[in-house]
Amino acid sequence: MLCGQIVLIGSGASPGLTPWAVLLIADEKELTLEVELKYKLNSKGLAAAILADEYIAGIEEKGTREQVFMKAAYFDTEDGVLSKNDIALRVRMEGARIIASLKWNDSRSGGLHVREEINVPTDDPTCFMKPDPQLFRESEVGKDVLELLNGRPLESILEMKFLRNRLRVDTGVAICEIALDDGKIITDCGERQIQELEIELFSGEQDELIKLGGIIASKYQLEMETETKYARGLKLLRGA
Repeated sequence: MLCGQIVLIGSGASPGLTPWAVLLIADEKELTLEVELKYKLNSKGLAAAILADEYIAGIEEKGTREQVFMKAAYFDTEDGVLSKNDIALRVRMEGARIIASLKWNDSRSGGLHVREEINVPTDDPTCFMKPDPQLFRESEVGKDVLELLNGRPLESILEMKFLRNRLRVDTGVAICEIALDDGKIITDCGERQIQELEIELFSGEQDELIKLGGIIASKYQLEMETETKYARGLKLLRGA
């Protein structure tokens, strides 16, 4: 694959990979705009019902359903310079895969979350304990992060562990991933349960994502989740 090549990923993508609609590949760095809806799940029974839903089954891309254990750690400096600048540095284990990510420019409208991110696959397990910010040095935001850090060490500020049940659907207008997460956010100041539904747009129209979310939310009386998992973790750290 050539550096800088635009790759369109559709229904043929492997379910074991993260199939964003459009990826800009640069030395295996993946830059993308993440667009997703988040909803609260007030019981595990809701997750099971959604997974068994006949409408979802009718638009599901066969062979994409899977269950993955995820463990994530978020890093910042002692004085929180990254979070103060609306930047999240995350290392996540997705089954056997380890992915280092930067996320920034998070905008929210109700349960709709839009943000930019860069993802760097790595085979170094020590990255989960002590990530090297130089991983992101070839991107503009990576250069900004290195400047913000100015050589200061990173420390793990919170972790997450959750089981994700996910599948891909094709409405004919958009391809989306439906993911149901069950687990917890872990900080030195306490823990918080994770029980939520995420619907992420892989390709197609954002309006179709909102339509799909509305159908599911209306049927199961779901409340929008206005905060990311990371934002909820930061609240725990601040005693909120």
